[in-house]
Parts: sequence; C-alpha cells; structure tokens
Amino acid sequence: MREYDFDGLVGPTHNYGGLAVGNVASARHEGQLSNPRAAALQGLDKMRFVRELGVAQAVLPPHPRPHLPTLHALGFRGSDEEMMAAAAGAEAPLLRVCSSASAMWAANAATVAPSSDTADGRLHLVPANLDAMFHRAIEAPVTHAVLSTIFADPARFTVHRPLPGARHFGDEGAANHARLAVPDAPAVHLFGWGRRSWEGGEAASDGSGRHAPRQAREASEAVARLLQLDPARCVFARQHPRGIEGGAFHTDVLAVANEGVLLVHELAFDDVAAVEAELRARLGLALRVELAREAELPLADAVDAYPFNSQLLTLPSGEMAVVAPTDARHNPAARRFLERVVGSGGPVRAVHWLDVRESMRNGGGPACLRLRVPLEEAEVAALGARVVLDEALEAELRAWVTRHYRDRLLPADLADPVLAREALRAIDELSAILQLGSVFAFQR
Repeated sequence: MREYDFDGLVGPTHNYGGLAVGNVASARHEGQLSNPRAAALQGLDKMRFVRELGVAQAVLPPHPRPHLPTLHALGFRGSDEEMMAAAAGAEAPLLRVCSSASAMWAANAATVAPSSDTADGRLHLVPANLDAMFHRAIEAPVTHAVLSTIFADPARFTVHRPLPGARHFGDEGAANHARLAVPDAPAVHLFGWGRRSWEGGEAASDGSGRHAPRQAREASEAVARLLQLDPARCVFARQHPRGIEGGAFHTDVLAVANEGVLLVHELAFDDVAAVEAELRARLGLALRVELAREAELPLADAVDAYPFNSQLLTLPSGEMAVVAPTDARHNPAARRFLERVVGSGGPVRAVHWLDVRESMRNGGGPACLRLRVPLEEAEVAALGARVVLDEALEAELRAWVTRHYRDRLLPADLADPVLAREALRAIDELSAILQLGSVFAFQR
C-alpha cells in the first residue's frame, strides 16, 4: 500500500471573499487582491516537489464556479448574466458564496479508510457535507460525483453519500481525521470533534464563542461506521475549546500524523494527555508523540504560521519529512518547534519550506490542499480517470492554467460575466484533460 496525496487544483475564481467565519487568515485578507494564476501554479509547484521527494501525487479538479445551479435554487431567473447581476446586488454575499474556489482545500473533500482497514476489504470514502458554511456545503454533491467517477470500480471502492444535512451531523472531512499505524498492529483512526449535537435529549448550541465548533461528534461516529472501521481501533477526541476560539477550526490546524508519529499542540484536544494514552494503548511504545506546549509555541503563532498544517510524509528511504509553509519558517516559534522535531532523533529527518501564500492568505496551508488516499497497486490501476500526476500531466496542467487564469482578481470582479465564461470554459477543458467525462452539471 502506498499513500497518494490527491491535491485540489486551485480554481479560476480564487479570491479573498472572507467567507469562512472562524478562519483568522480568511477574515484578515477579505477583499484584497488575489492572483488565481499564481495560486494554481504554487499548488502545482507543491505537487511537483512532493512527487520529486518520492511521494505519489494525484489531483482533484476545481469545481465549476460561479455555481449557477445554486443561484437557480435560490430563485434567481433570466440569463446567466442577469442572475449574476441580481445576486451581486443582493444584500447577502450570494455571488461570492457561489463563486468561492474553496474546493481547492481537498482535506475537506472526504474522509478515507484504506482497504486494509475496512471490514469488507474495499477502500471507502465519505464525502464531507461541510454544513457549517454555505459556500462549502454546495461542494458536497459535486465532490461526490467527482469521487464516484475517479473511484468507480465497485469491486474495489465504495464512495458513500455525504451525511444527511443539518449541523447535527456537520462533517468537515479529513481535516478532522488522522490515521496512525505502526508495525505489527492494526491502524488506529483518530477523529477530532468540536461539539455534541444532542445533550440531555436536546440539540446543543454551537458554542458561545466567536468561533463556533464545526465538527459534530455524531458525524465522526457516523463516518467511522460508514468506513466500516473496527470500533476498537477508533479514538474520538474533543477539540480544545480554547484552540477553536483561537482559530483552530479544524484538527489539522494543531495536529498532524503519519504512520507512528503525531505532532500535536497541547490545545489541539481538550485532554491531549488522555488522547495520547488512548493511542498508546492501541499502538504501543512504537508511537512517537511530539508535543508543543503553549510556552514553546503560542496558539496565536500556531494559527498564524500553520506549522501543523504541514504535510508529514514518509519518503522511499523510510525516513519522514515535513513540507511546511514558508510562513512557519518566518515565525520564530513555529520554526524552532519544527527544527526541534527534526533534531529529536526520531524518524522525522528534514523540514522543507514551500511558498503557498495564496492559499495561506485564505486560511489553508499545505495539508489543507491534499486528501490522503492509501492505495494498493491494483487499486491505482483501477482508477477511473487520469488523475495520477506525472511529468506529462503536470506540463498539461501548467499550460492549462497559463491559458485560462487571470493574474489579478478582486471579489467585485466576480460579477463580470466574461470571468464566468472563462472559468466554465476552463473547467470544461480540464475535465477532458483528466478524462472525467461530463461529470459537471453544466456539461450535460
């Protein structure tokens, strides 16, 4: 089995809309000038770097934006241009909502369990419903369609429907999930959650702070059932309320795991010592935990620089490396923590710094941009689209981005019907490059 990082390609309408409540970086950069072309090329640069490290790399397409079916469903009528103009003039930011390129953060696309871990021996994927944010919730049906096209072989894959809607089962995907595995022991799945939907028979509130928790424990439990995981190999850990209030809206903002290594901030979970004890009871002494205390790495620095929202990778040599954003390099506390991990004598032997600032300014680091999918060789051969990145596909994608993407975009530009036509034309061409067929509604 080999892990493939499925990275989300940044979409042509990448902009700083400030839509993600609770995301500090998203709010800080609202309304600023973005560069969709640079963002997409930065994403491809990261994919190439990871592939050159020897880690398998694949891609997921951006979603069609503006999402005209949503405008139809909200009662807008007339031509595409008339609907967009009316939505742009509405009091609510409806056009920004329907034009967000947030599907680029593929860690929110789904939760995955490899065939080695599931009861029926198939790889399972549960697309996230993302019900906490409207601009992300409209991604779920498209994500399901895309994943169902890529993982189409029913003998090897099961792509479930997203959990039923409403915040009672709000699910944020792999951003709140980690798989840990050590030799000679079954893998353990760690699910982070922020709130319970039912307490004392009543629906619980979403929290009283500025930044409401997104993931429901009930959703995590339902996802684990759908993935056909052994309940004895699942750990459900509550996110620390202070962490959420400080901007750690997903577990992967304060924790990252790979095989038998967990890098974690003390405010990632309500009781991080108890979480470590549960994991160690299942995985034994082979588990290695690198804990960052608040005194070493203040929460504000962890949220600002995203040292945990890095990719922790196993290289062909068996050693591990961290692929971190340059923001973490420029933050003294974040840099010192990652350098301590590298110098601790454990399996993590290097840290590499990559510029993904266009994503970081919108609140997502290197780990947000990828969905981890462990695949057997026969499962790779059964994939139903051209998504595994090689030199030829990378060259085509770079040429495609250069051909179709603008190098400057303000949220106000989303009302331009020319941009909408450019974006949909680009996605139509991309679906042919990736051999996805007519997977999107506007193509049918």
